[in-house]
Amino acid sequence: MKIGVLALQGAFAEHRQAFSSIGIETAEIRSRKDMRADFDGIVIPGGESTVQGKLMDALGLTESLRESVRDGLPVFGTCAGLILLAKRIANDDRVHLATMDVTAVRNGYGRQLGSFRTEGEFKGIGKIPMVFIRAPYVSETSGETEILATVDGKIVAAREKNQLVTAFHPELTGDPSVHLYFAEMIRRSRG
Repeated sequence: MKIGVLALQGAFAEHRQAFSSIGIETAEIRSRKDMRADFDGIVIPGGESTVQGKLMDALGLTESLRESVRDGLPVFGTCAGLILLAKRIANDDRVHLATMDVTAVRNGYGRQLGSFRTEGEFKGIGKIPMVFIRAPYVSETSGETEILATVDGKIVAAREKNQLVTAFHPELTGDPSVHLYFAEMIRRSRG
C-alpha cells in the first residue's frame, strides 16, 4: 500500500510519520506529475486551506485531485483538508475540490486561542485523543455522508464513500487509530 500526501503546506510530515509508524509507505505530492504515481489513497493535511487551495490551483493539481477522488480514490482530509473537500463552506464563498457533500465552518472553534485537546468517541474505533487547531467543523451533511464523531454537538469527523474527513489532527496525537481506519478503507475499496 502506498499513500500520497499533499505536501504543499501544513502537517504533511506528521501524516507521513503516522503512516510510517504503522508500516505504510507514503510519498509527497508536490506537482501534477506526482499525481501519476500509483497511489492507493491520498491525504490532504491540515494547514491553511486558502494557501493550499491557491497552491493547488497554481500547480495545476486541483482538477487532477478532484478527478481522482470522483473516480473513487480514497482520500483523507484533516482540518484544512476537510475545508478543501467540502462542497459548501458556510462562512466563505470559495470552494476548492468540492467533492464531499458537507458544509464546513471555517475556524469553527475560533482562532488560535480556540485550539484545544480532548477525547471523543469515533464510530468504529472507540474513544480517541483529538487535537483541534483553529479547527473547522461540519455544520451539515447530505446524501450518503455518515457522521463518525461529534464534540460539543458539532460534527468533527465524517465519511462519504471513499472520503474521510476530520476537523481535528490525528497525526499530532501519537495514536494511529484514524490512520489505521483510513488504511482499512483503502483495503476495502480494493474489493
